[in-house]
Amino acid sequence: MKTQEKKFLRKSAPERSARMVETIYGCKWSLTVYQLLANGINRPGEMVRSVEGLTTKVLNECLRKNTQFGILERISYNQVPPKVEYKVTRFGTKFIRILDELEKLQGEIQDEI
Repeated sequence: MKTQEKKFLRKSAPERSARMVETIYGCKWSLTVYQLLANGINRPGEMVRSVEGLTTKVLNECLRKNTQFGILERISYNQVPPKVEYKVTRFGTKFIRILDELEKLQGEIQDEI
């Protein structure tokens, strides 16, 4: 009896999730925003006041990218003055756990050097 050789297809990186990780890590403020949200700071004005060097323009771009990826949810309240808050979505919680694991891996790599 002849044994058949098993053929494997070429495996490639998951395109969308890889792009998400690259974009989020490319934005130097995303990880800081996640830290702020974890500490109960969820309004943009309060975020800007809480972090030295963070501008409203840069924060808004960061929040927009995270919202488009489904990591954060923007909540608008119909009141005067307008009130906007952000929160991490269920998907965002999973995604942030992956980023935490990448950070641990980086720590292990640095420990080996």
